[in-house]
Amino acid sequence: MRVRTWLLAAAALMVMPGPALAKTYTVDRDHSAVSFRIRHLFTEVQGRFLEFQGTIVFDPAKPDATQVKGAIVAKSIDTDNQKRDDHLRTAEFFDVAQFPDIRFESTQVTDVDKAANTAKIHGNLTMRGVTKPVVLKAKFVGEAADPWGNQKAGFNAETTIDRREWALTWNKALEAGNVLVGNDVTIRIDVEAQVDAGSAKQ
Repeated sequence: MRVRTWLLAAAALMVMPGPALAKTYTVDRDHSAVSFRIRHLFTEVQGRFLEFQGTIVFDPAKPDATQVKGAIVAKSIDTDNQKRDDHLRTAEFFDVAQFPDIRFESTQVTDVDKAANTAKIHGNLTMRGVTKPVVLKAKFVGEAADPWGNQKAGFNAETTIDRREWALTWNKALEAGNVLVGNDVTIRIDVEAQVDAGSAKQ
């Protein structure tokens, strides 16, 4: 009787699905974007960074275990205005000669909503030599194979920061008592990432 029970249990384990596996995804820069917007006088200026990289360790069954790392080349800033971009690269703003990279590394994931595929990703943002915590409102968009058989996944995230906390304090006073440039910067990240071959792990 005990032998039969053991055999039935072993058979059940063989047919049961195993635990979901986390995969490592590498950001596909050609199909991803890191953009931002900030108030300038009465309107908003939008810009982006053209050079960046990142990895995401993700398991849709365990989204609270997600790990994210990313780096941006600061000098790749592009606001569609060469004079402004050159100014943004100087010591009055990003000081790209001294601080060439902007980095993010996640520390934890909270507020997971599996039905909506959303969560909050907490992490440290390092910019202009200053590291501060930020929270990204993130969404898993989906996963599928592209026409060439590459397994891809989509993610997006957004956050708003006060640039002054990262020593980005340049501004100009206006006659009306306001300032030329706003302090709040909204950052938007749209990612298409490819699964690294052999990356799945428990």
